[in-house]
Amino acid sequence: MARLAEQDKLQPDWWTKSLAGLILGFTLALGLVGLFAWFGPGGIDADTKVQFNMWLITPIWLLILSFSFMFKTGLRAIGYLSLFNILTYIVLYTFR
Repeated sequence: MARLAEQDKLQPDWWTKSLAGLILGFTLALGLVGLFAWFGPGGIDADTKVQFNMWLITPIWLLILSFSFMFKTGLRAIGYLSLFNILTYIVLYTFR
């Protein structure tokens, strides 16, 4: 079994990965739920969708938080999550 080179290993800088997942993951989860609220079934005026949207934030946020530790470095996690946030909010504000 071949060993990975030092530059190929996941870096143990879990502080930056944790902060990226907590802060940027939360804003990304809000943006994705906002997209679902506007473009999902019934649109923004659906009465029964409000509670579902509220409860949908947490699983999406925790999924993003858990996958933020799979990035190679913390700076890469911040970069990609920032990019996804920017793209999500561009789509949200452009098409609503």
